[in-house]
Amino acid sequence: MDEVQWALIESIEEKIRPFLAQIERLIDRNQEKVLRAFARARVTSSDLFGSTGYGLGDRGRDQLEAVYASVFGGEAAIVRASIASGTHALAIAYFGLLRPGDTLLYATGDPYDTLQTVIGGSGQEQAREGTLYEFGISYHKVELFDDGSIDVATVLKSIDGSTKVVAFQRSPGYAWRRALSVSEIGAAITLIKRHHPHVLVVVDNCYGEFTDTIEPCEVGADLVVGSLIKNPGGGLAPTGGYLVGTEAAVSLASYRLTAPGIGAEMGSFEQYRLFFQGLFLAPHVVGQALKGNMFAASAFSSVGMECAPLPEESHDDLVLRVKLGSPERMVQFCQAIQQASPIDAHVLPEPWAMPGYQDHIIMAAGTFIQGASIELSADGPIRAPYIAYLQGGLTFSHVKLAVIQALSKMDLLPHAQQI
Repeated sequence: MDEVQWALIESIEEKIRPFLAQIERLIDRNQEKVLRAFARARVTSSDLFGSTGYGLGDRGRDQLEAVYASVFGGEAAIVRASIASGTHALAIAYFGLLRPGDTLLYATGDPYDTLQTVIGGSGQEQAREGTLYEFGISYHKVELFDDGSIDVATVLKSIDGSTKVVAFQRSPGYAWRRALSVSEIGAAITLIKRHHPHVLVVVDNCYGEFTDTIEPCEVGADLVVGSLIKNPGGGLAPTGGYLVGTEAAVSLASYRLTAPGIGAEMGSFEQYRLFFQGLFLAPHVVGQALKGNMFAASAFSSVGMECAPLPEESHDDLVLRVKLGSPERMVQFCQAIQQASPIDAHVLPEPWAMPGYQDHIIMAAGTFIQGASIELSADGPIRAPYIAYLQGGLTFSHVKLAVIQALSKMDLLPHAQQI
């Protein structure tokens, strides 16, 4: 980094300073919520250690789940290292709540690519075995409006006697739309529950935790699902996922987690410290990533790269969508982010057939924990209009340095000096 680049960083920071101050207030509010949850659960040093085998009477596990339930506004929680990903957590939720003959209705259009292979059915003939489709569970979707808002009227009309679960995906996944706020999901849930009280509402909370001062359970969701190597793990949780919600919904999901009659009573892990500590740090780490997101948006948009959300817009998840326009430019962008990573900076990522995806995926993720989206990474499908999804950042400093290095690698830095 030369002095011109350091000056560039300072100029971008000055430009977005009011928005950075808003993030500081968000961090404080969420840190207080997490601290209060730890105190309410009376977490002790002995809770940081777990058990082996069946895990019967595992106090550390039970305390971790009590803290998660409190933080996310639910009655109960499942927090397990055995949950491999957010997709796995959602599969547990849907197979736990739905029965043959039921319908799953997505109120936010088609879900993330990997969920479509869980659902199965039309267009997924090669992946029908073990899917919801094979178990006689139907799927329907309602598209969002062009502005990214929820078409509540059509959702209400689409619900019938077979509709058991209405699902919302907060983050856009591999789509060019904005993330949904908790308040707008809450407004939709209120109407759904008023007209169709039998329906259960599930929210895919991935990338959205701690980007607001409230979480979906606090506005009526029956079950909220996410990954521990995204926001709530704070960059420390080595693996895992969570489900938080009503006692009834969590109980049904727990029978899919293990087995009927066992549920959440079993399951062990020998060390819970990183899960507790990661959750405690999560409000701060998410705030660092949000600041980095705003910095990147300001820097990239200033050199003509189309990206969203812009610093002044609502940031309801950790993902910055950057439109590159061609497969070559997309690969170049992701490789530049990889070269600014602490791990495998010497490696050049290439598109490949990643399991669960319909298109070849390029993924820049020089992370300490494999696939940890709370760490700075960039990825996306090689399909028009060639959008890279930039997310995460354990420290604001890392994101700033990576963005400037990426501009330099892409030969855009001379123009960026005019910001």
